Amino acid sequence: MGVPLLDLSRQYDYLKDDLNAAVCRVMAHCGYILGPEVKELEQAIAELCNVGHARGVASGTDALLLALKAAGICPGDEVITTNFSFFATAGVVSRLGAKPVFVDIEPDTYNIDPNLIEQAITAKTKAIVPVHLFGQCADMDPINEIASRHGLKVIEDAAQAIGSEYKGKQAGSMSDFGCFSFYPSKNLGAAGDGGIVVCDDKEYDDLVDILRLHGSKPKYYHRIVGYNSRLATLQAAVLLVKLPYLDGWSRKRIEHAGIYNEAFADLDTVRTPVVKEYTTFHIYNQYTIAVPERDKVQQFLRERGIGNEIYYPVPFHMQDCFSDLGYAADDFPVTRKAAAEVLSIPVYPEMTESEQQEVIAAVREAVAAVAV
Repeated sequence: MGVPLLDLSRQYDYLKDDLNAAVCRVMAHCGYILGPEVKELEQAIAELCNVGHARGVASGTDALLLALKAAGICPGDEVITTNFSFFATAGVVSRLGAKPVFVDIEPDTYNIDPNLIEQAITAKTKAIVPVHLFGQCADMDPINEIASRHGLKVIEDAAQAIGSEYKGKQAGSMSDFGCFSFYPSKNLGAAGDGGIVVCDDKEYDDLVDILRLHGSKPKYYHRIVGYNSRLATLQAAVLLVKLPYLDGWSRKRIEHAGIYNEAFADLDTVRTPVVKEYTTFHIYNQYTIAVPERDKVQQFLRERGIGNEIYYPVPFHMQDCFSDLGYAADDFPVTRKAAAEVLSIPVYPEMTESEQQEVIAAVREAVAAVAV
């Protein structure tokens, strides 16, 4: 019958009345820009992350951009980050005129390898941007220790990790800034683009607030040049309806992940996600396996209507726009291997038991077929 990678219509059907009512309330009070729902959501997300402050912005990309800008990143600076993530992680560094410096990843978590960070630091390095990929936090203790010794800022790209925990600490709470995305496919997704920046430092929070409003405070008085990056009130209203369900949705993803792990345990050719000992809550924004002959497996699944996606097929150092950074194609061997083998399959909470069994059967058939 086929199983989609994600079906947002099921979530909408379940929450339809509350979502429609929330949108209608915004339409009635007409506070479309930074209306009361935005402030309410900011307070709720700050509480969820156990931090002092949160500012809603236009997207997860802008969350990273404004956090880096608030951290003082300037043209000519260097920012260390992973070589394996969604493009925005590196793109925002370049947009500020800074240089992204890539580091290889751990082979089991696909997160940045802390053991390789220090050798990438130069006199120009100003920040580290670890990514909590696929819903599991990067190993933050050694990253923060390195940053502290070298006087570097740390900005967590937690776009895929809202609600995940590292040693009991919430994603986004373990550094100078935490940056989240509310893109519709996220565990907490809006009805369009949206993002939020969280931090504990009031001065940083005030600066992010100014930056999202063209750099003005008070209105029409600009001491810095900022951006137009405000979370729409309609999006905040949608997110407030969904927020109480976030933990349950994430736990349902964990349940599905456990079923997959057991179903694939006997397959030497399917590497399932590894949950590290420091991870106290992995939210599985994606469930990502690694298989040899990945492209053939993907085609097999597509022919059977099984939704899947490759996150991510091209490492940063091989992107055309970063060719001037001087990396060689055979640099970053762990990242290159991951990019050739990873494949994400359905894990969304509304997936039925029969649908998951259909996915399992198709994956097992696929890896058996390509092994012949």
